[in-house]
Amino acid sequence: MIFNRRTLFASAFALTLGLAACTGTQEAPEAEAPAAGGDEQAAVDETLSAELSGAGASFPAPLYQQWFSAFNEQYPGVQISYQSVGSGAGIEQYLAGTVDFGATDAPLSEEEREQFASQYGAGPIQVPMTGGAVVFAYNLPGAEEGLQLSREAYCGIVGGDITSWDDPAIAEVNEGVDLPSTPIQFVHRSDGSGTTFIFTNHIAEACPNWEAGAGRALEWPTGTGARGNEGITAQVQQTEGAIGYVEYAYANENGLSMATLENEAGEFIEPTPESAALAFEGEEIPEDFALTVPNPTNPEAYPIAGLTWLLIYPEYDDPATAEALNAVVEWALTEGDQYATELGYIPLGGEVQERVITRVEEAIGGNEVAANPQ
Repeated sequence: MIFNRRTLFASAFALTLGLAACTGTQEAPEAEAPAAGGDEQAAVDETLSAELSGAGASFPAPLYQQWFSAFNEQYPGVQISYQSVGSGAGIEQYLAGTVDFGATDAPLSEEEREQFASQYGAGPIQVPMTGGAVVFAYNLPGAEEGLQLSREAYCGIVGGDITSWDDPAIAEVNEGVDLPSTPIQFVHRSDGSGTTFIFTNHIAEACPNWEAGAGRALEWPTGTGARGNEGITAQVQQTEGAIGYVEYAYANENGLSMATLENEAGEFIEPTPESAALAFEGEEIPEDFALTVPNPTNPEAYPIAGLTWLLIYPEYDDPATAEALNAVVEWALTEGDQYATELGYIPLGGEVQERVITRVEEAIGGNEVAANPQ
C-alpha cells in the first residue's frame, strides 16, 4: 500500500535512457519537448496563475529548468524561477522563507527540521523528485574512453595520495592504456553542496583511510574548489589532467569523459542512469523519503548515486501559489518524466511517485488560507 511506513524501492524507478543535445557548460541542457498525445500539441491551460521562486541544488538544475519551461508552455499563467545556488544555500533560503520552494540533494538534518518546526509551527515537507549518478569526470587526452578506477585508485585521488595519472594503482586496471605522467588536478565543490553530500558519503564508506568526514561541506585534503556542478564541469573541461565529481547529466551533455568505477562487489561499472537506478533496488524508503544508499551492494549497481528533494512549506498564504506548486509537482512526476530520461536522470515511478504526489496534495493541495511562510 502507498501509505505503509516503509515501501520497497525495487520498482520505483523507470530505467529508460534518452539523449539530448546541449552546448556550453553554464547553461542547462535542454531536451526537445515532445508534444503531448503524439503529434498533437498539448492543450494550453490558463486556469493557473502564479509566480513561483525556488533555489537550491545544482544537481537537478538542468531537469528543473526543462520542467519549468515546459510547464509554462502548457500553463502560461505560471512563471517559475529557479536559482542553481547549491543545496546549502537553497536550504538556507528555504528556512529563511525567502523562496516558495527549496531544493537539496542532502536530506534535511534533524537540527534543520527542528529549526523549521520552531519557526513555522509544523514540520517541513521533503519529497524526492528524481535521482542520478555522481560521476568522476576527467580530462586526459589519449585516454578519453574506457578509463577504469579501482577503489584504491579513486580513494587515493580524493585523499591526495595518488598525484599522477601513471600511478601503478591506475595503470594496473587499465592495461593497454597509455597513461601520461600528467599531474592529477582534483576539483571539488567550494560551496555547500548536496552533490558533495552524496559523493563524500560514498567516499567515507568506500575509502578506509578517509578522515575528512562526509557532508555538504568539508575541509578537503587536496584539490581546488569550484562552485556548483557547472563550475566543476567548466574547470575539468579547461584543465588537462583534471578530474572532478559532477552529476551525470552535466558530464554527459558537455561531452566529458567519465570513469568506470569499481563497486562494493568488485565489479567495474560504467555510469549510466540504468546502473545508477540499480543502487536503489530492494531498498526501503522511509516515511520522510530521506533515503540514502552510500555504498550499494548490488553487483550490477554503479556505486555513487543519490536522490534529490524538493522542499515545500506546509502552508502558503496565497492559495494560487499552493495550487500552482501542487500542479507542478504532479505534472513533473507524470507528464514530465520523459524529460528525466532524456537528460539522463532517473524518473520516479510506481509507489514512490504516487506517495510523493499524495503527500504534496494532502499538504498544500487544499490550502485556501494559511500562514505565510515568508
